[in-house]
Amino acid sequence: MRIALARCLDLPEADMDEAPTLAAFERAGHEVTCLNWDDPHAEPASGFDAVVIRATWNYVNRYADFRDWVDDTAKQTRLFNSAADVRWNLHKGYLQTLALKGVPIVPTRLVRAGLSLDLASLASQERWTKLVVKPAIGAGSFLTRVYRAGDEEAQAFLDRYAVAQDMLIQEYMTSVETGGERSLVVIDGELTHAVEKAPRFDDDEESVKAAPVSDEDRAFAANVLGAADFGDLLFARVDVMVDPSGATVLSELELIEPSLFFPFGERGLARLVAGVERRVSR
Repeated sequence: MRIALARCLDLPEADMDEAPTLAAFERAGHEVTCLNWDDPHAEPASGFDAVVIRATWNYVNRYADFRDWVDDTAKQTRLFNSAADVRWNLHKGYLQTLALKGVPIVPTRLVRAGLSLDLASLASQERWTKLVVKPAIGAGSFLTRVYRAGDEEAQAFLDRYAVAQDMLIQEYMTSVETGGERSLVVIDGELTHAVEKAPRFDDDEESVKAAPVSDEDRAFAANVLGAADFGDLLFARVDVMVDPSGATVLSELELIEPSLFFPFGERGLARLVAGVERRVSR
């Protein structure tokens, strides 16, 4: 097979998955290369048997262009994950969609572009001591800030960015200060490995370590992925936290270009290669 791993011209940070993923496809006997989605001179996607979206991490700055690239690529070859699943996952309003289907999520409010919300009143009503403000279309820690309830800077930050884009307001989960956020990595339908991530906000460095996977984790991930009408997902990352009651809640479901932390999950990497092989050959 001839495989392309989609990335961007200028990575905002190193991609720990790139080298092991390239090596794994090569060991399996395939021709594999990186394809910069934002390079106007890049080889056409039609020259590949499949394109796997990986480190397209600047898409939040060119949302419309990226969406068009996804649709165009899917017309030329097999794209993983699918264009439909990518489109669904681009806007984090999907959290409220999943909540309506019974998935426990971090308490979340959506503020539509051009509107606002009184954050002090919200925090008082919901009894939140801290809150997180971030874009509804975003990646990593892009424009993600944490504030104490009643902080006037929080309202100013929201009002500044909500003029032109949808924003999310979430309860800050204090559990991340001791246990961090955990990422459950699902490859070709199996939860293969997990990592624990230190809290990360705007401009923070990412710090991760391997984490055990429990039966409860497997059940939670299956519940999340079963709650929406997804296609045949090649990969997914289910990010979870613990709420004040001790229950596991979903913070994000990443289907587009998440780090999959393959240095911590060789089985996951092997399943990714096998999953692409199976999908291309059928």
